Amino acid sequence: MSAKNPVIAVTGSSGAGTSTVKGAFEHLFHRENIKAAIIEGDAFHRYDRQEMKKAVAVAQEKGVTLSHFGPDANLFDKIEELFKSYGESGTGQVRKYLHDDGEAEPYAQEPGTFTPWEQLEAGSDLLFYEGLHGGVAVGDIDVSRYVDLLIGVVPIVNLEWIQKIHRDTAQRGYSAEVVTDTILRRMPDYVNTITPQFSRTDINFQRVPVVDTSNPFIARDIPTPDESFIIIRFRYPERHDFPYYLTMLQDAWMSRPNTLVVPGGKMGFAMEIILHPLIHEMMENKRM
Repeated sequence: MSAKNPVIAVTGSSGAGTSTVKGAFEHLFHRENIKAAIIEGDAFHRYDRQEMKKAVAVAQEKGVTLSHFGPDANLFDKIEELFKSYGESGTGQVRKYLHDDGEAEPYAQEPGTFTPWEQLEAGSDLLFYEGLHGGVAVGDIDVSRYVDLLIGVVPIVNLEWIQKIHRDTAQRGYSAEVVTDTILRRMPDYVNTITPQFSRTDINFQRVPVVDTSNPFIARDIPTPDESFIIIRFRYPERHDFPYYLTMLQDAWMSRPNTLVVPGGKMGFAMEIILHPLIHEMMENKRM
């Protein structure tokens, strides 16, 4: 980890809501006048879109699991290398994954492909990663050891599946059956690779609905924020001012000495209240 070139990572599985947290961080960066190098986890997949389809088909014929959650479909060493390099020098090797025509057009490439690897532009205040594997540890690789602030975004699993099904059917054109098959195929990698990360996070934001989500595969809509609570778990509670949080966050309470519960509609505000002093301290340490 590095005081001069800090690394922040937001980690959570597909459909978990990491993009919402990314928005909260971007707001904080703007307020603090921070220039962040923003990195998306999709850039570290091993295969482009067409290659992945072929690789999954081959894996299924062999009766083995291959998914974007697991090590065989990702370049975990490249994430670790980037975080380590950035902490030491403020730069590193990066690329982009081009999700759609709008992202691909400026590069004159097809969507679903990667841009070439290139050196990250120097001069950023910190590196911000958002994706599936910001705290992954597999074999000799441990990405989390190079992260200065690791945030987990972890809806309960049924809610996560509901969000993924709705997103992939509405925005990406997949059928509910195809999305369900993907969920099932990914399950071993979810258990072995994604879930352990949340034991390494500094703070977890877990959304828990207060409506019935017992069968996510037939749910007609996603529970709203006002139909949810946010369970916020702190790895190092001694570093946090819980009386201040409780004063600022109406209707919040402590369910354990290291766990704060807030109404779902206050998730964004709670993130700013909790994360702002951490980011401010990070920048103060950087200037010392």
